[in-house]
Amino acid sequence: MSTTPARSPRLSRIGLALAATLALTAQAASVKPVTWEDIANDHKSTGDVLTYGLGLTAQRYSPLKTLNTKNVAGLVPVWSYSFGGEKQRGQEAQALVHDGVIYVTASYSRFVALDARSGKRLWTYEHRLPEDIRPCCDVVNRGPAIYGDKVFFGTLDARVVALDRATGKVVWNEKFGDHKVGYTMTGAPFIVKDQKTGKVLLVHGSSGDEFGVVGWLYARDPDTGKEVWARPMVEGHVGRLNGQPSTPTGDPKAPTWPNDPNSPTGKAEAWSQGGGAPWQTASFDVETNTIVVGTGNPAPWNTWKRTAKGDDPRNWPSLYTSGQAYVDPSTGDLKGFFSHTPNDAWDFSGNNSVLLFDYKDAKTGKTVKASAHADRNGFFFVTNREKLARADGGHPWKQNAIINAWPFVDGITWAKGFDLKTGLPIENNNRPPEPKDGEEKGDSIFVSPPFLGGTNWMPMSYSPDTGLFYIPANHWAMDYWSEHITYKPGAAYLGQGFRIKKLHDDHVGTLRAINPQTGRIEWEHKEQFPLWAGTLTTGGGLLVTGTSDGFLKIFDQKNGKELWKFQTGSGIVSVPVTWEMDGEQYVAIQSGYGGAVPLWGGDMAELTKQVSQGGSMWVFKLPRQQQVANR
Repeated sequence: MSTTPARSPRLSRIGLALAATLALTAQAASVKPVTWEDIANDHKSTGDVLTYGLGLTAQRYSPLKTLNTKNVAGLVPVWSYSFGGEKQRGQEAQALVHDGVIYVTASYSRFVALDARSGKRLWTYEHRLPEDIRPCCDVVNRGPAIYGDKVFFGTLDARVVALDRATGKVVWNEKFGDHKVGYTMTGAPFIVKDQKTGKVLLVHGSSGDEFGVVGWLYARDPDTGKEVWARPMVEGHVGRLNGQPSTPTGDPKAPTWPNDPNSPTGKAEAWSQGGGAPWQTASFDVETNTIVVGTGNPAPWNTWKRTAKGDDPRNWPSLYTSGQAYVDPSTGDLKGFFSHTPNDAWDFSGNNSVLLFDYKDAKTGKTVKASAHADRNGFFFVTNREKLARADGGHPWKQNAIINAWPFVDGITWAKGFDLKTGLPIENNNRPPEPKDGEEKGDSIFVSPPFLGGTNWMPMSYSPDTGLFYIPANHWAMDYWSEHITYKPGAAYLGQGFRIKKLHDDHVGTLRAINPQTGRIEWEHKEQFPLWAGTLTTGGGLLVTGTSDGFLKIFDQKNGKELWKFQTGSGIVSVPVTWEMDGEQYVAIQSGYGGAVPLWGGDMAELTKQVSQGGSMWVFKLPRQQQVANR
């Protein structure tokens, strides 16, 4: 007979609960707060990844050299983590790394913290989504932000959520829009510090252009989630500051949108539903104290709904859509704006990253504080950000800030180029015609690039070592026609029909290195499938990206030679990161095919049906013995 006293089930439960509480308390105590100084120096530090873009300027460059062109062939997988269940598709996030922990979002508004060394799950958060969400382009999430003891991300039902870094528990949860009419959030939020007031702000945008909602940029207190200011991106709409109406965006009369005397607003229907959503992640110019963010397409897509009857669309630029916006972090006021596609008729949303860099003028030898942007419309823009960030009291529309605009893909149909005196496009006659009287749709035209773009949301990178930008691009086209459209809350608000098709027989994807001084394509690498993943450059001379057929690939930055690849089992449509830990360099990326191409891609959707579904995080490193051997 046993002499061991029987243990009370109740006491056992109490003991387990106490142990769990103590473990969480210990974990919380061990969390190292992330400071503004940490974030401001993210581009220099190698032991973590604290920003979307690997720095405030979004250059996506790491100075790490441990892994380089000589030894990258020895790179091996360390671990893989499955996001599990049936929610596999559409993994588009960029991870953050701090103090040995990887923080990463997943599709369907999920969040997971992983031990960076082992891949062990530390905690997960699954946002409870309503059934009536309206994401236009899959159930994706592009990543978190980090500050203090919290991490932050957006959800498909138009919320921003702050989680405790140690436990994954909700600290605050703020709703910013009505998801039933189309508001949502897919981009990663961003931390900035207003250099005037000293306030640290969590900055994020909204999504929903395709459902006819006005796009907004928000700034919040990261501790409480309280809105500090909000800025609409359609001309004439009024912003908010500290909960009160502030200033109109640009001219309150909104002269770039047509009038309608029969409308309650006095403006055309499209003005009330105008789009312009800043749905991707901002950059931050500390020197000029300016938030820099791309703005989305106008709504509806139909150019004639944003043009006075019988007039030329070029007289109605639909400000402040499809361009790059320069915003004051103190007030949310718009300082400057450059249009990539005035009165955008092709859904050339200008959201993908705006990178900040120093541009040396070849003619004068002077260095200019510049911005670089590869647009869906097929042109690579270099703009003077000093002009755009200057709040001079004049009109914020500043096309004179153009330095140059180079085509970075083949076969552009909508414009010959840009006039460097006016900063405006030199358009071809390639706008889809209106439907004729009594007809439901207009004549179809051939357009390249299509609305999926010469590039899309996937961020390019820059290497200060080569002076080149690396663009994940695509060669494709579409048949395109106008349709009648009237706004209905919660319904797609396009007014256009389309069919995506190939432009070339031998490839769709084209990874291109472009020289910002000359516009020269220094090298390219072709892929059979569309490219839908971001790029990363390193001090070791490497360019890292993923492919839609599942490969993580690494190239030589200088010449585009493929040095290494690894099959992850599903298509890669995410963004790679790299960091140093325990004296070793790591590379990480998500795998899990999805995004806009399989939903909207026409012939491209058919092409990519062969790609397996998946949802996982992969981490790689160079074995230590191989590092030593290659020194």
